[in-house]
This record gives sequence, C-alpha cells and structure tokens, in this order.
Amino acid sequence: MATTEIQKAKPRAIFSDEKNPRGIPKAPFIADVEEYLGGEDAEVESTLKAFQDALAKYRYMDGNLSQRRASLEDKIPDIKKTLDMVVYLKERRDGKSKSSDDDDLEDDLEDDDESASKTTKTTFELNDTLYAEAELEDSDTVYLWLGANVMLSYSLQSAVQLLESKLSAASDNLTSTIEDLEFLREQITVMEVNTARVYNWDVKRRRDKREVEERGK
Repeated sequence: MATTEIQKAKPRAIFSDEKNPRGIPKAPFIADVEEYLGGEDAEVESTLKAFQDALAKYRYMDGNLSQRRASLEDKIPDIKKTLDMVVYLKERRDGKSKSSDDDDLEDDLEDDDESASKTTKTTFELNDTLYAEAELEDSDTVYLWLGANVMLSYSLQSAVQLLESKLSAASDNLTSTIEDLEFLREQITVMEVNTARVYNWDVKRRRDKREVEERGK
C-alpha cells in the first residue's frame, strides 16, 4: 500500500510562483530529485515530458524575443537619424527667426525675401546603396512615416517631441527585451539541468534495482 501511494504521488509544479517583471515564470532548481518526484518508486516519464514542454515554451519565447530585439536594434538607429534631421531643421528655422527679430522692419522684409529663396542641399536614401541629391525649402513642417503606408504632417516641434518619445520607448523596450532574453536563457539552462538530473536519477535507480534482483537469485 505504501508503494502504491508513493507511485501515485504527484511531483511539484514545473514553474515556481516567482516571475520576472514581465511575468516570465522562473524555473526552480531541483536539489533533491527523489523528494521532488514523490518517492523512490515514483515514475519519471510524466515529469520528463512536462520538463520538455516547459523547455519548448521557454525556447518559443526566446525565439520571439530574439526577433523583437533584432527589430528594435534596426529601428532605433533609424529613429535617431530622423530625430537628428528634424532637430537640425528646427534649429535652422529657429536660428533664422531669432536673427530676423534683431533687425528692423525693412531689413526683416528683405531677409524674408532672401530666406524664401534659400534652400538646404542634402542627399536622401533611395535604397541601401543609392542616394539622390535634394534641396529642402525652409519650412516649419515635416512629414513622418508612421508605418503601414501612413505619412502625416507635423510641426517641427511636434515632430521632435514625437520622435523623442518613440526613441525613449524603443530604447526602454530594447533594455527590457535584453533582460528577458538573459532571464530566459538562465531558465532554459536550469530546465536542461533538471531534465538531466531526473533522467540520471532514473537510470541509477533502475541499475540499483537490477543489482538487488541479481543478488537475490
């Protein structure tokens, strides 16, 4: 009866109640395999299967987060480049406005006529290796791609604020993603060690039982 009760004893939960800030559960390290399984006669197949399922979930999350990390690492430099350009246009615009305020009305009107004809020469990217020259007229608005083939017009100040918020959010997401990946890989290692410990414990148990049976013959 005691042996039957031990065989029916259920092992502890695969995941612990402890989680990281993003809710990824921590894998507990199994220090005592026999106690974890529920006794020396406990079966291990269901536990090993549960461990493999847990490993599959961890690896699935690892794959998704690795893709997110790669996407963010591509996106952040683009946001920085766009922000730098908008800041440059804003500073150029603000500089002209400030210099105009220092002149009298007649000079101001002359400067307006001159500045209207002034343009900024630059290059823009057509693809990874092809650039074209362009002339930018003085303007207080820019157009930003928002994704999904959507482009909207923003004032320079609004564009700077939007890009700064997007850069901050993307940087925070990248930091969290890297932390989650490091945490996940620790849990994968723990689960692989747990799997090996349970498997080796079962092999040793079977070998010991065989030796006892051979001595009894």
